[in-house]
Amino acid sequence: MVYDIAIIGGGIVGLSTAFQLIEKRPDLNICVLEKENEIAQHQSRWNSGVMHSGIYYKPGSLRARNCHEGHARLVTFCEEYNIPYELCGKIIVATNDREIETLKGIYQKGIQNGLSGLKIISPDEAREIEPHVFCTQAIKVPSAGIVEYEAVAKKYAEIFQNKGGTIFTNHQVQDVIENLKNITLITNNNDITARYVISCAGLYADKITEKTMPDIPYKIIPFRGEYYELKKEREYLVNHLIYPVPDINFPFLGVHYTRMITGGIEAGPNAVLAYQREGYRNSQVDGKELWEILSFSGFQKLAKKYWRTGWDEIRRSYSKRLFVEAMQKLIPEITMEDVEGGRSGVRAMACDKNGNLIDDFLILNTARVVNVISAPSPAATASLAIGQEIMNRAITLFGK
Repeated sequence: MVYDIAIIGGGIVGLSTAFQLIEKRPDLNICVLEKENEIAQHQSRWNSGVMHSGIYYKPGSLRARNCHEGHARLVTFCEEYNIPYELCGKIIVATNDREIETLKGIYQKGIQNGLSGLKIISPDEAREIEPHVFCTQAIKVPSAGIVEYEAVAKKYAEIFQNKGGTIFTNHQVQDVIENLKNITLITNNNDITARYVISCAGLYADKITEKTMPDIPYKIIPFRGEYYELKKEREYLVNHLIYPVPDINFPFLGVHYTRMITGGIEAGPNAVLAYQREGYRNSQVDGKELWEILSFSGFQKLAKKYWRTGWDEIRRSYSKRLFVEAMQKLIPEITMEDVEGGRSGVRAMACDKNGNLIDDFLILNTARVVNVISAPSPAATASLAIGQEIMNRAITLFGK
């Protein structure tokens, strides 16, 4: 059969788009193609599990707007479908006087982005929340929370299928062929034909986009984030979420502590170049994919700009001692014996030819294809809002 719309990628953004699209247009035949045996097996599964408040993002940006709206909608969704979550709150802590001005700037962004309940607090007030934290000043962010995003994504999929949508697993898209009437998605399994296509391909977003927009100036750079876990007997050291003041010149939030909705305390992640797009361990290397990254002019400019920070991240990836030192910045009494190796995830970061990481959501389209190129954090938190934005763009573009 010929589908009205085929969505490439069974992650949280693709599935959010799919179920909202079929709710709005139940007359359409819509399918989702996922290359793995199950849905939501990469960024949707291995992210931090934090419900982001939207405090860090540039006011007026797609990230800021969609995070604020998406957070509220996600809370409502979890309530409606009995998905466990908790708005446990977090503190962002400055650990020296130099970080206080940056902290104040983050606070002002939060106010501009519409967050309520924000408060700059003293070290004593911070220790009332987190008794073991070290800081010179902090921001209390009550709206931050925790959830299991794989469970959220699977609920999106369940709703989509219950309303008549089709999900094809084990369907890795290898080519996209357009003719006058339809688009054929060539896969490693059955080929799928559709009138229109939406691509939410995550770590392979650029590869899929190049099939219909061959001259895009972007490449996905995979950054692995590694975690350690606090041993059970030391979990009392963390009550909620504890974040450092991020390096404003580097688009990651730094090593922080997260209480997980499924139990346990994680510390991390770092941000180190993965040696393949789905490289969850240092031992996983794909020579072709790694060469594509290293030979990309944008990555070379990025590496030149951030080589000191990048080198520190690489060293921390191979050294437990250095990782624990980063953890001690927030909780000085943490020791090497208190933590053990945990999981890791890979972030898809779009980079342009000038060496700039795309620090916002980026969607490009042709007449019949919508491509989500960049969906960095807080994409999971904002998934309902982003899905609606993609859906609205598709309906307008496709005339459906």
